[in-house]
Parts: sequence; C-alpha cells; structure tokens
Amino acid sequence: MSTLIGNKPQQPLPDGASIPKPIKPWKPTPKQLLPDLLGAITAVVASLIVVAVTPLAGALGLIATFIAVSIVVASTISWIRQDRKAAANSVSTIIIYFLAAFVLLPVVSIIFEIIRKGAPGLSLGIFFNDMSVTSSDAPLNEGGLLHALVGSLYVVALATVVSIPIGLLTALYLTEVNGKAAGVVRFFVQAMSGVPSIVAGLFIYAVWMISFGGTYTTAAGSMALAILMIPTIARTAEEVLKLIPTDLREAGLALGATQWKTVALVVIPAARSGLITAVILGVARVAGETAPLLLTIGGNDAMNWNPFSGNNSALPFYIWKNFGLGTETAIARAWTGIFVLMVVVMIFFTLTRLLGNKKG
Repeated sequence: MSTLIGNKPQQPLPDGASIPKPIKPWKPTPKQLLPDLLGAITAVVASLIVVAVTPLAGALGLIATFIAVSIVVASTISWIRQDRKAAANSVSTIIIYFLAAFVLLPVVSIIFEIIRKGAPGLSLGIFFNDMSVTSSDAPLNEGGLLHALVGSLYVVALATVVSIPIGLLTALYLTEVNGKAAGVVRFFVQAMSGVPSIVAGLFIYAVWMISFGGTYTTAAGSMALAILMIPTIARTAEEVLKLIPTDLREAGLALGATQWKTVALVVIPAARSGLITAVILGVARVAGETAPLLLTIGGNDAMNWNPFSGNNSALPFYIWKNFGLGTETAIARAWTGIFVLMVVVMIFFTLTRLLGNKKG
C-alpha cells in the first residue's frame, strides 16, 4: 500500500509498519511548561506575602497585587528564556487574560447568584398553577407562575412576529436598495436604538389607551416591545448583509435573475446565520423588559389565554410585583421567576442557533 505525502507518492510501508505521527513543534512540552508553572506559583505566593505584610489588605488589594506580580514574573521568564519582544508579548498576554476575566466575572457571578437563590424555589407545581387563589406570602409549594410564563411567551412571540419583517425589510432597503430615503431611515433607526424602554410603553399607552380608548392587553405590550426590537434587528441585520460579498450579487444578476430574486435566493440564504443572530439579539433586548409592560398589559394573577383581550401578566411583571411586596416568600418567588426566565431564554436561543446552523 502506497502513501501520499503532499503531492508526491511514497514507497509502500513495510508489513506491520504504521504511518508516524506528525511532529507538532508548537505543542509545549512538560519541560517548557515548568517555568510557567513555577512562575504562576511564585506570583500567588508573592501576592499573599505582599498582602500580609503591607496595608494592601482585602480581595481588591490581593487582585491588584497578583496582577502586578504576574506581569513582572511572566515578563522576566520570557526575557530570560527568549528576548525583550517575548517579554513585551507576555505582558500584553497577561493583561488581555485579566481583562477577559474581569468581563466574565460579573456574568458568572450573576448566573451563580440567580441559580443559588432561584433554584430552591423550583418545583413541578409552579408550571401548572397560577396565583389566582394563592397569596404571594403563601408557601412556595402553593401557586405558581404559569400565567406569567404564558404571558411572556405571548408578548415576546407577538413582538417578534411584528418586528422581524419590519426590521429585516428595513435592513434590506438600506443595503440592497439604498434609495433616496436611506439616510433618513438609517438616522431614525439609530435614533430609535437609544430610546428608553419606558418611552415605548408611554407611546403605546398614549396612542392605544388614551387616543383610541383601548384597554390593557398582551397585544399592547407586544407592540411596545416591538418598538424596541425593530432597531436592534435592523441595525444588526444591516451589518450582516454588508458582509456578503458583492460578487454573489453580481453573479446572480449575471445569470439573468432580477434583483429581488438575487436577494431572496442568494443574499438572504448566505446571511441566514447572521440574520438569525440579529433576531436573537432583538429578543434578548426585550425578554426582560419590565417598564413597557407595566403601562400596557395591566397585570393579572390568573391565567389569560387570549392575548387580545383582558389583562395579562409576564415574567418581568411577576418578578417586579413580588420584589415590590418585599416579604421573604415573595422575594423567593421573584428569584424563582428570574431563574425560569433565564432558562427559557437560554433554551430558545439554543434552539434558534441550532436551527440557524442546520445545513440544507
């Protein structure tokens, strides 16, 4: 049996022989890792000694000392082992690692706190009961948040149905058509991105409740959330569509396709994953919004299956109400609601990402 290395056929291997494993010179050996390990241990020990014998006490002093000592130790080891450029590279690497840790630390801390305080209140019964006949001060095994969970699914789903076509069509107009009004549209999209969420709720309240005499409904809350979702989806989708090579568009036109067919059959499929990401960011923008819902859905402790009639609740409203009551049991219910909201959002994001990456 002959082998092919590169483009050159090689002689057959002797019987019983195997192809040797490729050499990986970039893979560090234990001997090369030993100085780094000793340096890390030195940095930890030196930081503890400095904090113990100086006024730099507490966690903040320990962290600051550890960063400074790590930079000095890592740069010294790199300088001795290689040269000055390697030392400078080690300094920048250490700084990047610590900055990344500072970014991840708040996220990990928030998730840990939500799990620690929210998970104990979980039970199967909370997903099958509402609070229509249960007080917030009742034991956690009584009542549930089914009404809030269904209300959140309703309000987010309706907002998504409204905002996806508007946001994507706006992005397509700005990138593919780029008409005379593109500058004005882009300006308003950017301006809407900075609108506080309470303003969207006040707008729907003024138009729907006051001007048209409407009532609190889930649909009214979804319209307020759609106002917040549209600019997020439009801006993200616009940036995604700009990344599609112009050659693909020109190839479609060269084959005789019209512009809308090229966009529909070439551009959008090529940008599908990015467009799904735009939708995910839009949902993330509104999933936990509370202020617009306070002015539009009215709140309810009982189940309401009709999103177009009557007051309703949502997980953010449920959390806000229980935190406002201030009792120990009510606050525990609020933390459970936060945990459920986080899990539901993560599940939908995961499913959406899997569907977006699916081939075919």
